[in-house]
Amino acid sequence: MKALFPHEATTRGVTVRVSVSYLPEQTEPVRGTWFWAYHIRIENGGEQAVQLLTRHWIITDGRGARHEVQGDGVVGDQPLIEPGESYDYVSGCPLKTPNGGMEGSYGMIGEDGSLFDAEIPYFPLLAPATAR
Repeated sequence: MKALFPHEATTRGVTVRVSVSYLPEQTEPVRGTWFWAYHIRIENGGEQAVQLLTRHWIITDGRGARHEVQGDGVVGDQPLIEPGESYDYVSGCPLKTPNGGMEGSYGMIGEDGSLFDAEIPYFPLLAPATAR
């Protein structure tokens, strides 16, 4: 699993795994835009169902500028993840520099009503040298 999803973090039995891909077909260096897709897998290794309610992203570009994104759910969904199950989605991120990174957290609620933040591990956004 580590090769497919090289970045991972576990919080209260919830493991967030991330794989990232540079998208040259959507990148336009002459316009100062580089683009990546990221694939997230959220696995519930705990003993109770959990629901993803909110997301909080911290996106940092190659100049150190930080942009925060907060909102309800992911890709229009607030998935309920049963014990032993997982939820996958794919989204994208543009940057104005050929490198940067992302990290954050998902606001979760357990079946027992407990609220917690599941860590999204830091992952780099790196364009190949030929795209700079």
